[in-house]
Amino acid sequence: MLIGNAEVEGLICAVRIRDGMISDIASNLAPQPEERFIDGKGCALLPGLHDHHIHLNASAAALHSVHCGPPQVDNAEQLIGALQNAPGTRWIRGIGYHHAVAGEIDRNWLDENGPDRPIRIQHRGGRMWVLNSEAIDFLEMDIPENGCLVDGDIELRQKLGLQRPDLGSLIAMLHSHGITGVTEVTPGNDRHDFAHYSNKALLLNMNIMGSEDLHGIENTGRANVGPLKIHNHDYNLPPLAELTGQIADAHGHDRAVAIHCVTRAEMMLSLAAIEEAGVHVGDRIEHAAIADVDIIRQIAKLNLTVVTQPHFITERQEAYRRDVEPYEKPNLWRLKSFSEAGVKLAAGSDAPFGKLNPWKAMASAVERPNGFDQDEAISPETALALYTKPKDNAGAMPRKIAVGEPADLCLLDRSWGTAKSGFASVTVKATWVAGELVYDTISSTNPHSSAV
Repeated sequence: MLIGNAEVEGLICAVRIRDGMISDIASNLAPQPEERFIDGKGCALLPGLHDHHIHLNASAAALHSVHCGPPQVDNAEQLIGALQNAPGTRWIRGIGYHHAVAGEIDRNWLDENGPDRPIRIQHRGGRMWVLNSEAIDFLEMDIPENGCLVDGDIELRQKLGLQRPDLGSLIAMLHSHGITGVTEVTPGNDRHDFAHYSNKALLLNMNIMGSEDLHGIENTGRANVGPLKIHNHDYNLPPLAELTGQIADAHGHDRAVAIHCVTRAEMMLSLAAIEEAGVHVGDRIEHAAIADVDIIRQIAKLNLTVVTQPHFITERQEAYRRDVEPYEKPNLWRLKSFSEAGVKLAAGSDAPFGKLNPWKAMASAVERPNGFDQDEAISPETALALYTKPKDNAGAMPRKIAVGEPADLCLLDRSWGTAKSGFASVTVKATWVAGELVYDTISSTNPHSSAV
C-alpha cells in the first residue's frame, strides 16, 4: 500500500507499507502495479495513538448501559427519567453515578424511584454497585442491607451468568479515533482474560495488566503482559510492609507495578512502598489526580512514569468546583509541572469512567477550563506525545514514522498546523494496524468491518 501526499512532520511525502512495516518514505513514490494508493491530500499522517489506560470489557459493556452521571445526567429528576425510560424489560445496568446527582443513593432510593425491574448502578469510581431489592432478591448474594456492593464484580458476573462482552463495536470506535493500541488495566485480569484479549491483538496492539496470575505468561504476538495492577482503597489502605512485599514480589517476577493513586493518602503510601521495595523499570503511577510540588519531586526522584487523564479536568469540572477544597485545586490533574520536573508522562482514557476520544483529551490538555490552573496546560506537540508512546513503555520517547517501524498509523482530516489549533474538532480519515487498513472513510467501505 502507498500513502501519497501526506504530511509527515511538516513535509509532504509518500509512505509505502509492506509486510506490516514502513518500507519507504520519500518526497515522491510512484505506485507499483496493483498497489493500492491512498491520497493523503496534504493531511497529517501520525503514529497510531495508544490509550495507555482503559478497561476494555467494562467499556464494551458500557455501550449498552444507562448513563447515570454527568454530563448526561446532572440531577435526581434526570436520573429517575433515565431509569424509567431504560430500554428492555429486565435488568437495568447503570454506569457513571456520582453523588452530585442525587446524593448517596442506596437500595431504598432505587426501590422508591426506579422501575419494577432489577437495577444495578455502578459508581463512577468503578468499585461499587448499588442494587435495588429486586436485584438483591434475584442474586441471593451476601449484599449489605443498603444494597451497596463493593468489589463484587467477579461474584456478580458469576451469579448473572455473564459472558465477556464482544469487543467488536468498541474496537471499531477506537480505530475511528486513530487508536492502534491499548493498555488494559483491570486489576483482576487473569490468564483467561489475557487469552480473551490476545484474540483481538490482530486488530489492536495490546499491553495487558492484571493480577499475580499473569506472572510468567509469555507474550503472544502483539499482546504483552503488562505491570501488576494494584488498586487500594483510600478508606482501607494496607500496611506499608504489606504493600512493599506485594511490589517486591512483582519485581521478583520481572514485572513492574502500576498503582492507582487518586488521593493524597494513596499517593503517599504508594511512593513510600515503591521506595522501600526498590524501583523496577516501568513502574507506574496511574492517574496522579492530586500531586503537590513535593509529590512531583518524589515521583521524579524515583524515576516513575505517570499515566494521567487530562480530560477529567474538563469532564468533571463542575463536581471539582463544588467538591474539591480550594487549596487542592491547583494540584488537580497536573501536566506541565510533571513535564518540567522530568517526570515521564503518558495518558489514557480510563474508559468507561472517562470518554474514549483522545483528541478531546488533548484539547483539554492544551486549554484547561476556567478556574483551574492554566499554567498546567501543555503544548499541542506534548499533548500528542502522551498518546504516541510504545505500548509496553509509557515512559519512553514518542514513536515516530520511520522506515523499519511498524505501520501503526492514523491519517487526520487536516494538516497538523490546523489540527493543533483545534484538537476538539479533529477527526480521523484512516487508521492502520500493522499495515492493515482497519478504519477508512476515504473508500466507500471499511475493509475490516466484518472482521472486528
